[in-house]
Amino acid sequence: MSHNLDLQTLKRQFFEHLEIEKGRSLKTIENYERYLARFLAFAKVSDPHAITDDMVREFRLWLNRQPSGVKSGGHAETLKKKTQNYYLIALRSFLKYLRKRGIESLSPERIDLAKVAERDLDLISASDLERLLAAPNGSDLKSLRDKAILELFFSTGLRLSELCSLPRDLDIEKDEFSVRGKGEKVRVVFLSEHARAAIQAYFARRTDMDDALFVRVETKMSEGHGVSLRLTPRSIERIVKYYATKAGISKKVTPHVIRHLFATDLLQNGADIRSVQMMLGHSNIATTQIYTHITDKQLRDVHKKFHGKK
Repeated sequence: MSHNLDLQTLKRQFFEHLEIEKGRSLKTIENYERYLARFLAFAKVSDPHAITDDMVREFRLWLNRQPSGVKSGGHAETLKKKTQNYYLIALRSFLKYLRKRGIESLSPERIDLAKVAERDLDLISASDLERLLAAPNGSDLKSLRDKAILELFFSTGLRLSELCSLPRDLDIEKDEFSVRGKGEKVRVVFLSEHARAAIQAYFARRTDMDDALFVRVETKMSEGHGVSLRLTPRSIERIVKYYATKAGISKKVTPHVIRHLFATDLLQNGADIRSVQMMLGHSNIATTQIYTHITDKQLRDVHKKFHGKK
């Protein structure tokens, strides 16, 4: 195997590997391209052997001083630690790929991520959620569609991209269906009675022939002939925001917030974390563990039962 390939060639082959062997989305690859390009522009090297500890340390210092474009109290803020870590994750992944190919470079284990504050979950209360789900209350096609979207999000914990790509021929009689998530991984999600009823009511009013589960309803079908009416992720985000405002919820509500609510609802009602991990489609249980500190009902019950007793 030839080891005299330059970094630009290896970088291109790395992205091809991510797309073909790893099944990463084009969006992920696009982000990695941006992160790695910034590192290589900073490093100004063409040989993988030339990547060193010192170079990475200097890059980290440089990143830490970059403006984020956000101003706070009249001062420009620098890049958040979490954002800085995205660059390091991309670089580490690239170095792992080089090692796999037997190409000598810096060991990926040499790169530690910056410590970040524990993630806060932007949750809404149970009563807010109830009002949100009840907000689309009309019998017209748009209201029925939007009701189905909100109920499906809460019943399944689907990611926005997963919900957008659902087909019309979804078999909802079985109360469960398979979905292809991040990294092309397939998992099973489950329908509540409310979600199934909402989808059935929406189906009953549809007159178009589009293959997508959720479609635009404002467009006349004649205008949409030959063009997919599938709702975009941005459209669905706007729908969720609209009903949150209508329900009088002051906090920001997004599809991802509903996904958080799905997870915390399961854990608060006694579901084990491994099952929740599988239902969310998390490849790493550490990602699921962000929910445990606010959902450990058992610990709260123990505290109530045993604390302060005389």
